[in-house]
Amino acid sequence: MSKKVVVIAAIISFLLVAAVVGPWLYINVIKDDPPPRLTLDTVPAETTTSIAVADAQGIDGEWSVAAGSVVGYRVKEILLGQDSEGVGRSNAVTGSLLLSETQVDAAEFAVEISTIRSDSSRRDSQFTGRIMDAATFPTASFKLSAPISLDSEISVGTPIQVQATGDLTLRGVTKSVTFPIDAQYDGSTIQVAGSIDVVFADWGIPNPSNAVVTTQEHGLLEFLLTFTR
Repeated sequence: MSKKVVVIAAIISFLLVAAVVGPWLYINVIKDDPPPRLTLDTVPAETTTSIAVADAQGIDGEWSVAAGSVVGYRVKEILLGQDSEGVGRSNAVTGSLLLSETQVDAAEFAVEISTIRSDSSRRDSQFTGRIMDAATFPTASFKLSAPISLDSEISVGTPIQVQATGDLTLRGVTKSVTFPIDAQYDGSTIQVAGSIDVVFADWGIPNPSNAVVTTQEHGLLEFLLTFTR
């Protein structure tokens, strides 16, 4: 075997190793871990006391989304053969919640698409441009379409889980969705957390895959909302 052939073989071997090791190093060593799923904040156990919903003046009535609320997405990605996750989030959230006695009468929230950010400016540019077209469809929103029944009694600091059904609007397309949510009252605020599985084609959303990154055909819309009077 000539020296030239040996050199060429060595270069090819190096490139093959780099193609495998490079993405692995980036995802597992260099790149920050994706943020964890959005869930209810933990309320200290000592604040837990039992109160009747019907008698709780702090529960009934209208509530508004407060600062610190988060809405975003989570999509599984494959970067040159390596598994990863793309996560983008925004605090530019508005919404309201209406409670009466033992049910949620109305609820809605919306997020400004152009404000959603991830750990990659290139991903953000694709998301707000080709994928979600924020210039044409500036917001994504959800609106409850059926009341949610609550238990006759709740406990401050104790999470409850219920099913929510409503209209989810993404990229100008509105579809009905049903999904579980977790809610918790801490005596002054109400926190609501949940996620909705979104099949991109159902909302006319282009698949985020490109020449470098491959994604699944669906992703999660995540939210953690804090409501105050």
